[in-house]
Amino acid sequence: MSAGADPPAGARLRVAVVGASGYVGGELLRLLLDHPGAEVVQATSERLAGRYVAQRHPNLRDRTALRFSSLDELEPVDVTFTALPHGRVQERIETLVELAPRLVDLSADFRLRDPERYRRWYGAEHRAPAWLRRFVYGLPELHRESIREARFVSGVGCNATATNLALLPLVRAGLLDPAQAVICDLKVGSSEGGQAASEASHHPERSGAVRSFAPVGHRHTAEVEQALEHLGSELSVHLSVTAVERVRGVLATIHGWLREGVEERDLYGAYRGLCRDEPFLRLVKERRGIYRVPEPKILSGSNVAELGFAVEPGSRRVVALAALELDEAEGAYLLEQLNKQLQAIEELAAIPLDEDAPATSHGVPYAEAIRPPLRPDEAAADPAV
Repeated sequence: MSAGADPPAGARLRVAVVGASGYVGGELLRLLLDHPGAEVVQATSERLAGRYVAQRHPNLRDRTALRFSSLDELEPVDVTFTALPHGRVQERIETLVELAPRLVDLSADFRLRDPERYRRWYGAEHRAPAWLRRFVYGLPELHRESIREARFVSGVGCNATATNLALLPLVRAGLLDPAQAVICDLKVGSSEGGQAASEASHHPERSGAVRSFAPVGHRHTAEVEQALEHLGSELSVHLSVTAVERVRGVLATIHGWLREGVEERDLYGAYRGLCRDEPFLRLVKERRGIYRVPEPKILSGSNVAELGFAVEPGSRRVVALAALELDEAEGAYLLEQLNKQLQAIEELAAIPLDEDAPATSHGVPYAEAIRPPLRPDEAAADPAV
């Protein structure tokens, strides 16, 4: 049985989550179950087929009576979200698109548009190279209009997303010196490694560690390079990734060099302009306090990303920062594809916070903190004021 056309406007979309027992799959279920325009009709897991979803994801108790099914039991739906381990979706892409007119893949299988770039960074030939350019890279801040019209959307890497968001205001405004390489240092939580246990994730080995597990050669570099090319930038970029004592969250600290003549007011203008147009980006740059720069800790359960910057006095060195929540951001970004199907307004997408998430930022409700008032010194430096 093949998938049909899109449902009529206003109808609830029938959604399947393939690979729903993992961290990203569970977060996606949480978001979808509270979405007013979605009806989750299937959630697959080969290992847990037949068991209740809430047994694997206890935060979903009393919110769903779904049982996991196997992939072989997948039925036609309106939208399929896939959260399988990397490499699994490309093996069965033809079958999956037969069952749904729209597919959103949260693995790394279709993030890169160039088969050669995929081979170089993933060490293997892509098994469905003809499909790479049919997917839109699912970062709304880069590809919002394309996502709205797409039938196939890829996921985004957590480290790549933090890096791309940190760089975006500087690159879009042309403030960085293209002759100088950009160094991207990322501190990440353990959930980035996924659900499968390993020696590195074993508690006695992981607890208390500050481990540089990818000082060079992290695969998400490829996504950042691709994003820079899309923006018309020739910047050279290098990533280093360190595991820290957190479960979720990532902090990107980007070291770059400004062009001659660029002043701090130019950076304020670039950041304010971007955050003013993006409902889930927030500029954080304060003079004092322990949260005066972006901090993953206060973003638990939120799909907001915090951006910040600092310019070293007497030099052209700039440090750009971005903090976001792992898993949450990946699922929430991809819901923009679903919202397009529903003709919904993305700013009112009803994406709920975890019940145990902090309700405030710096003592201010999140809804108000998204657009914090300008301080006098910021107002003087901001050309938009």
